[in-house]
Amino acid sequence: MALYLIGDVQGCDQPLARLLDDIAFSPSRDQLVLLGDLVNRGPDSLAVLRRVQRLDGAAQSVLGNHDLHLLGVAQGARKPGRKDTLAEVLAAPDREALIDWLRRQPMALHRELADGELLMVHAGVLPQWSLGDTLALAAQLESVLRGPGWTEFLQTMYGNEPARWNDSLSGSARLRVIVNALTRLRFCSAEGVMEFETKDGASAAPEGYMPWFDVPGRRTAGVTIACGHWSTLGWVSRTDLISADTGCVWGGCLSAVRMGATTADRELIQVRCAQAQKPG
Repeated sequence: MALYLIGDVQGCDQPLARLLDDIAFSPSRDQLVLLGDLVNRGPDSLAVLRRVQRLDGAAQSVLGNHDLHLLGVAQGARKPGRKDTLAEVLAAPDREALIDWLRRQPMALHRELADGELLMVHAGVLPQWSLGDTLALAAQLESVLRGPGWTEFLQTMYGNEPARWNDSLSGSARLRVIVNALTRLRFCSAEGVMEFETKDGASAAPEGYMPWFDVPGRRTAGVTIACGHWSTLGWVSRTDLISADTGCVWGGCLSAVRMGATTADRELIQVRCAQAQKPG
């Protein structure tokens, strides 16, 4: 069995189909983890959702900010944005089944490999969180999204505050920090204060901030974290980080990483993508 990680698809179904062909993905043999943002900005979000859903137990997708945005729009918690390409999903006859499937996807996934831990999230992890903390907090959010009060939660999901974690947080404020860290984080301070305005690469960190994975002493430093979300960061492969959003929707590549028995055993497979959106 092979484990494949795939970066942000964002509604680009044709590149996803080509990539799955290139890796000869077999649902009976292999496992697929998509690192979030299945939908939006690209032309075929509906086809992407249907394709991944059909893979059933062979595929999971950690939820990204665009996936949560689709849930919010579908349930009337948010109006569609100017650049959204979600109308086909919202008008689909199987809309309710797809939305229900999407809201039951994980916020974080974990695998034990021969030499260490692999944690998979869409965006990032706050420096105060250990691996156990991250999985427990993700599970809290998953419980809400899969529960009877999920539409009420979506009404309070949006916003940048609180900007940092505190163990005493409760209710919607607590869940909002978890959402923002796992699905939106790029830069934070050494104390874990999140910054959401800057979307350029790692060298563009505002004064007092740094990429979340470079915070000294972060509690997940001994864990290999695989993420997407940050297309201007692009492909990064280092001992503690796999960054796999290579800008498919912007005309870059769609990337898959074949994980071997150890965290260092990685193979990158990419397909070129036609530009579906212009940055800006």
